[in-house]
Amino acid sequence: MAAPERGRALDREILTLAVPAFATLIAEPLLVLADTWIIGRLGTPHLGGLTLASSVLTLVVGLSVFLAYGTTATVSRRLGAGDRPGALSGGVDGMVLGGLIGLAVAVLLVPGAPWVLGLYGAAPEPTALGASYLRVVAFGLPAQLVMLAATGVLRGLQDTRTPLRVVVTINLLNIALNVALVLGLGLGMPGAALGTVVSQWVGASIMGWVVLRAAQREGVRLGFAPGGVLAAARLGGWLVVRNGTLQAALLLTTFTAASLGTASLAAHQVVATVWSTVAFALDAFAIAAQAMVGLRLGAGDEAGARGVLGRVIAWGVGLGVVVGLVIVALRGPIAGAFSPDPAVHAVAAGALLVLAALAPVGAVAFQLDGVLIGAGDARFLALAGLVTTAVYAPFALAVWATGAGLAWLWAAYGVWLLARGAVLGLRNRSSAWP
Repeated sequence: MAAPERGRALDREILTLAVPAFATLIAEPLLVLADTWIIGRLGTPHLGGLTLASSVLTLVVGLSVFLAYGTTATVSRRLGAGDRPGALSGGVDGMVLGGLIGLAVAVLLVPGAPWVLGLYGAAPEPTALGASYLRVVAFGLPAQLVMLAATGVLRGLQDTRTPLRVVVTINLLNIALNVALVLGLGLGMPGAALGTVVSQWVGASIMGWVVLRAAQREGVRLGFAPGGVLAAARLGGWLVVRNGTLQAALLLTTFTAASLGTASLAAHQVVATVWSTVAFALDAFAIAAQAMVGLRLGAGDEAGARGVLGRVIAWGVGLGVVVGLVIVALRGPIAGAFSPDPAVHAVAAGALLVLAALAPVGAVAFQLDGVLIGAGDARFLALAGLVTTAVYAPFALAVWATGAGLAWLWAAYGVWLLARGAVLGLRNRSSAWP
C-alpha cells in the first residue's frame, strides 16, 4: 500500500501546482488566439503581418524565459533549504533584470521594426503591417519581462494561484481593449498592439507589488542591487543559450513559412498559435516538475526528485493524447475560424493534422525539460538544444528548397521534437543531473 499512497500523494501535489499553472499558461496563448481572430477579420495580409511580428516577440520572450524558469528553480531550492528571505531577494533581482532587458529591446525595436521584419523576406504588405504592430507592442516588453520574473518567484514559492488570477484579469482586459480599439474604433494593427501594451503594464504593476510586499515582510532590503542583478544574469546564462536554440528552431520555421507565400504565412500564424496553446497547456506539468524537483533537491531528497519524473510524464502524455484527438476532430472549424480566405483554411487544416500527432511527442520532451530545469541542469539543456536544432535544420531547409508546403514544414518540426525528447530522455536516465 505504501507505493500507491506515495503515487497518489505525488499526483495530488502535481495537480495542486499544475492546474493553476495550466490556467495561467493557457491564458496567454488564448489571448494570442483572440488577437489572431480579431486581426484575421482585417484580411490575409494583416494575419501574415501578425505572424512576422509575433515571431520577433516570441524570440525576445523566449530568450528571456530564463527569468521565469531560472527564478523558479533558484527560489524553490532556497526555499527547500529554509532560506525564504534569500529566495525573495533573488526574485527581486530577477525582476529588475527583466525590466532592464525589456527596456533595452524596446529601444531597439521601436525604430528598427521595419528593418527587422524585412529580414523574413515576406511580401511588402504583410511586412509593413507587421511593423506597425511591432513598433507599438514593443513598449510593453519591460512590463512583460517583469511579469515573467515575478511569475517565476511565485512558482518557486509553490504559489501558482496568484499568477493565474493576474493573468486571467489582464487577458480579459486585453481582449476587451482590442475589440474596442480594432473592431470598434477601427485602429487596425496599432490598436491591437496598444490594447496588449496597456494590459501588460497593468499586470506588471500587480505582480510586482505582490512580490515586493512579500519581500518586505521577510525584511529583504529593496532597491537596485547591481551584484544581485549580475548574479541573476549569470545564473540564467546557460538558459539563455538553451532558449536561444529553441527560438532558432521556431525562427527557422517562420522563415520557411514566409517563403511559401502569403496564404501559407497567414495559415502558419493559425497553426503556430494553436501549437503554442497546446505547448503551454502541456508545459503546466513541466512547471510543477520544476518547482517540485527544485524543492526536493534543495532538501537533499534525490529519490523524491526522481519520483516526480515518471508521474509528470504520465500526466503530460495523457493530456497530449486527449488534445491531439480534439485537434483531429475540430481541425476544420479551427482552420476556418481565423480568416475568411479559403486558401488559408485549406493549408491550415492539413498542418493541424500533423500538429495533432505531435502533441504526445511534445509532452514527453516538455516534462523531461522541466525536470532538468528544476535540477539546475541548464548547461546540458543548452548543449542539447544546439544538437537538436542542428538535427532539425536540414529538414526545414529541405521544405524551403522544395516548397513542399506547410504540413511538411510541421512534420519537419516533429523531427526536432523527437530528437529533443531522445536526448533529454538519455540525460534523465543518467546519474548526473541531480
